[in-house]
Amino acid sequence: MGDATAIFSIHDQKDIEIHEVVQQVYDALKEKGYNPVNQLVGYILSEDPTYITTYKGARSLIRKVDRDDLLQAMLRSYLNV
Repeated sequence: MGDATAIFSIHDQKDIEIHEVVQQVYDALKEKGYNPVNQLVGYILSEDPTYITTYKGARSLIRKVDRDDLLQAMLRSYLNV
């Protein structure tokens, strides 16, 4: 039982880190006048970094997150699992 908790803790911590990055990128996009949701979706679908502004280092931040990890974290959050 302790092992299962450790595994979930790893996912939880990674998801928290991903959430923080996405929030920072979202905020930077919004501050620059972009539609953050559309820009993030464009980036996720294409993996083209030009969808993300360089303002406040947002492009560098989002590129540090593996796209598969990002999608998994989003799905876990959406499904509350």
